[in-house]
Amino acid sequence: MKIISINTGSSSLKFSLFDMSNDTVIASGLFERIGIDGSCYTIKFNGEKIEEEIEMNSHVDAVKLLLDKLISLEIINSLNEINGVGHRLAHGKEKYKESVIITDEVVEDLKSFTDFAPLHIPANILGINAFREVLPEVKMVGVFDTTFHQSLDKETYLYPVPYHWYEKYGVRKYGFHGTSHRYISKKVKELLGRDEFKLISCHIGSGGSIAAIKDGKSVDTTMGFTPLPGIVMCTRSGDIDPSIVPYIMEKEGKNAGEVFEDLNTVSGVLGLSEYSSDMRDIVAKAEEGDEKAIIAKNKFVRSVVNYIAQYYVLLGGADIIVLTAGIGENNALIRKQICDELECLGVKIDEDANNKRGEFIKLSTEDSKILVYVIPTDEELMIARDTLNLINR
Repeated sequence: MKIISINTGSSSLKFSLFDMSNDTVIASGLFERIGIDGSCYTIKFNGEKIEEEIEMNSHVDAVKLLLDKLISLEIINSLNEINGVGHRLAHGKEKYKESVIITDEVVEDLKSFTDFAPLHIPANILGINAFREVLPEVKMVGVFDTTFHQSLDKETYLYPVPYHWYEKYGVRKYGFHGTSHRYISKKVKELLGRDEFKLISCHIGSGGSIAAIKDGKSVDTTMGFTPLPGIVMCTRSGDIDPSIVPYIMEKEGKNAGEVFEDLNTVSGVLGLSEYSSDMRDIVAKAEEGDEKAIIAKNKFVRSVVNYIAQYYVLLGGADIIVLTAGIGENNALIRKQICDELECLGVKIDEDANNKRGEFIKLSTEDSKILVYVIPTDEELMIARDTLNLINR
């Protein structure tokens, strides 16, 4: 059985085609600059990489091109081989506590959720409608970034603001990266061979969030009403004093939306370093002695360490800390700095093991009081598995 996992952006469409008999990726790729000059695609399969610049005026064009290429490249023989399509969806509010078959009602609900993820939900709907037009008979499943954190209790997800903000406007902590944290939780359950465990899952990439997970359920997470708060990220500020917003509005003559745009796109390590949003660039610049890069790197690490420490107390200890996503899976220096600062909790790592990148690694030594692992995340596989389970019910 073959399932396509889809992650749609406003001008992009990322896909992975899975053979669910063995959970393997048959092909993957990215269609970029949809509706913009210079639109192009990349498809990877069988160790090959196909790239082409080609006009795509809409997401429907991109989906038609994707399916045509899957057949012409003999990745599949016909569209009848595609049994389901899973879509990554940005927000399910409180209504959606698990993945669902996409219906007209789900699409209408997504439209009503737009204010909660204005950059992502319209793109999600574009992707759904495009596949509906091209593959009208194929069942589709929505997998929400927010559902894993629906297990948070009320004391955790409520903010200390007027209660009617929550009742009338839905102001609360929702949390994001839920599909990634859920995948890591399942891998830890397999690794430890038991249902009961205390996990601190650190998804640190361009965007980043940390989750406190007990027995497979999210207890707390760093992102909140939006993906902006929490740890320092590559372009997002993470936690700041909200009084900064009206202050900068007055000083720079900006409206609230413009200031929040700055906090999302030109802050974090980019804002602090005034150099790059890529942690590899920041590390290299810091090693040259650049003060701003050093501050940006150290501020990033400190924010991660602070939340790990907070969640260690919240969980009453930790069995395992997992580092995942782009920085967590690949940046040995940042991993080492994080773990070194956790030495007071009894964390010890093997520096030879830490020199590996992009793979499943046990970092902790035998005498470490907490297990530390690098586990590559696989949100696309989780989407495919949810899709398979729901279409088979």
